[in-house]
Amino acid sequence: MKNTALVDLFLNEYWIEKGLSENTVQSYRLDLSALCDWLDKNNLSLETLDAIDLQGFLGERVEQGYKATSTARMLSAMRKLFQYLYREKYRTDDPTAILSSPKLPTRLPKYLSEQQVSDLLNTPDVDIPLELRDKAMLELLYATGLRVTELVSLTIENMSVQQGVVRVIGKGNKERIVPMGEEAAYWIRQFMLYGRPVLLNGQSSDIVFPSQRAQQMTRQTFWHRVKHYAILANIDGDTLSPHVLRHAFATHLVNHGADLRVVQMLLGHSDLSTTQIYTHVAKERLKRLHERFHPRG
Repeated sequence: MKNTALVDLFLNEYWIEKGLSENTVQSYRLDLSALCDWLDKNNLSLETLDAIDLQGFLGERVEQGYKATSTARMLSAMRKLFQYLYREKYRTDDPTAILSSPKLPTRLPKYLSEQQVSDLLNTPDVDIPLELRDKAMLELLYATGLRVTELVSLTIENMSVQQGVVRVIGKGNKERIVPMGEEAAYWIRQFMLYGRPVLLNGQSSDIVFPSQRAQQMTRQTFWHRVKHYAILANIDGDTLSPHVLRHAFATHLVNHGADLRVVQMLLGHSDLSTTQIYTHVAKERLKRLHERFHPRG
């Protein structure tokens, strides 16, 4: 069978089995397409290649300047593919089993101070319906730590302003209930009363935060909106992205003493080790404060 056909089979079954988002599937597809291109160029097959062949492929990528993070992501996609091929009897072995993962540097999430977040949230002009929507979205994003995809796809039935909670279907179709807090609830009410009817302009939609065409916003559109407010708030655009507000939500909770398992539940992390990065962020902040203010820092 052709290499690309095997990859398509894998992605279709893996998507159904794991309930992956379209973005995740596309990420796998891009990496595995690069592998297939290399195999075709070298007259190799997914069904018969060996570990040495794969090492050659990864080695060439390193020589071409790909970073360790890119290699690690590629290797992760390859492992899942060959595990599938072995399980489905397309192969009698898994050639990735003896490949070692590259050592990755510890990367801390980009960080926004509480004052920077406050400046950002106060930037939209709430007298303009479109910016009132953005204000409500930013407040909800910071109050709940939602992923951007979760935010732009939020529907009316999955939000209760009266109870102050949102119901989120996250990665792997895992459901979680997240409190939104009084400030976010207030701005959502304001938007529902004075902004949303203007944006819908008589059309119907179950999306909480519709675009000007009464449709679901894209992640890219929201990112451009956040970038716009970052410039107005004098925040470095390289520091800010919608996901950084999710990091700020978690980091500020930890800084104020929140239990790590509670933060894990709110973020929808399946593994506590993923959440533990925020303890490192808090420690780095304390270290900087010590160095700045201690007489022997």
